[in-house]
Amino acid sequence: MSIPATEAVSAGMFGPATTSTSTPTTAADKDMFLQLMVAQMRYQDPLNPADSGEFLAQTAQFTALEKMQAVADQTALLLSSQMAFGAAGLVGREVAWTNPDGTAGSGLVSGVVFGAQGPVLDVGGTEVPLALVSSVTAATSGDTPS
Repeated sequence: MSIPATEAVSAGMFGPATTSTSTPTTAADKDMFLQLMVAQMRYQDPLNPADSGEFLAQTAQFTALEKMQAVADQTALLLSSQMAFGAAGLVGREVAWTNPDGTAGSGLVSGVVFGAQGPVLDVGGTEVPLALVSSVTAATSGDTPS
């Protein structure tokens, strides 16, 4: 048995959920999936019951989606950790960067602040997001981090 409206909603649910990383959305998607599956079973035609294989396939797809989301979350965590270690390794080094307005800057990294948007370097009192850094060189012998 096929319920087009339900299949369209569940098919749409599987697409965007793979890019979402928020827990409340994922919990709502799980709840919606289960509600749709129960509705399919409750309102099926008794003379033409749904194929149990379809339900098994839908459950398997949803389980695979959950596992892929877990892998994506772990990968994001790993990337965040690598960026943090990389930024910490820049302390005491000379960096050059280009600001969004096109102006260039350079200086000695004296510290790193870890914010929600990623690591931010402290270069002589100026906060420089790690993404803006264009080059890194060893500090000259006269330079010392503060």
